[in-house]
Amino acid sequence: MDQVSLVIILLAALLIPLIMAKFKINSLPTAVMEIIVGIVIGPSVFNFVNTSDLISQLSTIGVIVLLFLSGLEIDFSLFKKRRTALTPLEQKNAVNTPKYSPVRLSVYAYSTIIVLSLLLAAAFKVSGLFSDFWLAAILFGTISLGIVIAALKEQELLSKAFGQTILLISVFGELVPMMGLTLYASVYGSNSQSLWLLLLILAVAALLLLRFKPFFRFYQNINKSTTQLDIRLAFFLIVTMVTVAESVGAENILGAFVAGIVLKLLNPSETTRERLDAIGYGFFIPIFFITTGVDLNLRTLLTSGKTLLLIPLFFLAYMVAKIGGYWVLKLRFKQANALAGTALTATTMTMVLAVLRVAKSMKTITSDQSGAFLLAALLTCVISPLIFNKFYSAEKEDLVKTAVHFIGANLSTVPVAQQLRKGWYDVSMYTNHPENYQTYHAQVPVTLMENFTAQDLQDHGVFDTDILVLGHIDAERNYELAKAAKTYGVRRIIVRFEDRNVLNEHEDELRELGVEVYNTPEANITLLRALIESPSTLLLLNDTENSIYEVRVLNHLYTDVQIKNLQFAQDITISQVIRNRKLIAPNGNTTIMYGDRLIFTGNKQTAAQIRQALATAN
Repeated sequence: MDQVSLVIILLAALLIPLIMAKFKINSLPTAVMEIIVGIVIGPSVFNFVNTSDLISQLSTIGVIVLLFLSGLEIDFSLFKKRRTALTPLEQKNAVNTPKYSPVRLSVYAYSTIIVLSLLLAAAFKVSGLFSDFWLAAILFGTISLGIVIAALKEQELLSKAFGQTILLISVFGELVPMMGLTLYASVYGSNSQSLWLLLLILAVAALLLLRFKPFFRFYQNINKSTTQLDIRLAFFLIVTMVTVAESVGAENILGAFVAGIVLKLLNPSETTRERLDAIGYGFFIPIFFITTGVDLNLRTLLTSGKTLLLIPLFFLAYMVAKIGGYWVLKLRFKQANALAGTALTATTMTMVLAVLRVAKSMKTITSDQSGAFLLAALLTCVISPLIFNKFYSAEKEDLVKTAVHFIGANLSTVPVAQQLRKGWYDVSMYTNHPENYQTYHAQVPVTLMENFTAQDLQDHGVFDTDILVLGHIDAERNYELAKAAKTYGVRRIIVRFEDRNVLNEHEDELRELGVEVYNTPEANITLLRALIESPSTLLLLNDTENSIYEVRVLNHLYTDVQIKNLQFAQDITISQVIRNRKLIAPNGNTTIMYGDRLIFTGNKQTAAQIRQALATAN
């Protein structure tokens, strides 16, 4: 019978995303649907499935893997201090930088959540509705990081300031309750050890971090498909930290979460993370969520008058505890987005499940109370994402086009500028030749300058750009301006060198500075060779409707997907995939990986949108 129940659970896990895709159910997270389906197939409705020792063990592994992957999601680069020595461009941009950074906003917002959670817990204790003050405060302060990340990914917001802020608030909403639960279990648990032993968890984590820090530097050279060393390391970290946590009286989920943080600090590749996601979300985590629904016996819970009273009260408490974040988010973001972000941070499920599991094992909460907390949390996961998707719209700072400044107006640069202006670029062009100005200013905006010294260009804001193209015919001038622009702080510089002698003299120096260089004769040689080896190249180059493009895949929505299954597969032709500096000849079954560079041809109108979609960090 155990095997039959497990088969039904796995069948449900398979069908849920298919049905959601078929009926376009995008407003609810998959985890919430899995819990709902668990309720339906469990004792609450059809009673097809009952939990057994086997299913309970797999469910426990599921919550451990879920918390491990949550620790792996934390972006520690957000906590790094900025360099004290800023370039002139960074200093100028710092004036326009918003006063409130994502880290600062997240600290303020979660501080309000802590205060409100404590006040709400006190209110429940005084009223006699729920007497365990600390457990209630921990539960009200939780945020479901996994559901928040899913919602932000769908809106492609993880790389934007708004998404980073909501993500950090959610990280605090998982980390702080996690520490609070550990202290709670250590103080009130019957099998808890001395609190100081909890420091052993951090000590072991630090030791593992130092021991395996060089791991990802060399494992690619010895890794094989039959060894999967990175995955073996991940599970070694999980088991080690879970064992240490349980040995010192802490909860296994704390050990799993710390193991995820350790692996994150080891800086694994995106491929490693995707395989871990596949293992977790492909098998263990769905079992955990579905089993959670199975364990919810609504027939029993909803017959209790006190439970029926507690469900809406707990739901309101979950929502009210997060409401202070609205005024914090308004300090930087528009009102509708502040409301959307506040609603999203009210989603609470993952940590509630973990906290209730611990509380029930400690017998500090009744089944009715646990069910009320869980059903209220389920309501937040249904309602909060709906509010978020309803009110969120792009911030002005996210709609700014990429600035490209051209120095030199000529036959090499003007056609390129004309094409870029049709896409997501803000193009400006500068020349010091009056005749070139007269020739081209009607075709593309050109600014005439008397001098092209570095100081003049800096004073006129020419270096205040995202991309600087030095297309002047004078190679020495381009070289000097490239160095000056790099010192000024321009992120990306492209330099034209028509004089091969000048290029040979300065090429190594410029490449070390990160400057991109090109030489028209060499480009022509490469083109002629391509025409000889592939006669259709000329047809493609002369095609006014299609062109060749290159893009680096940074959007997780399009990774781990076969080319034939890309939603725009019919609109483009991918000719090359560059992965780890190696060329791959793709076919329909080739799987796109994070960081791949795709060489493709496509319609000029749709290709720009496809490039932007693939390159949007998510």
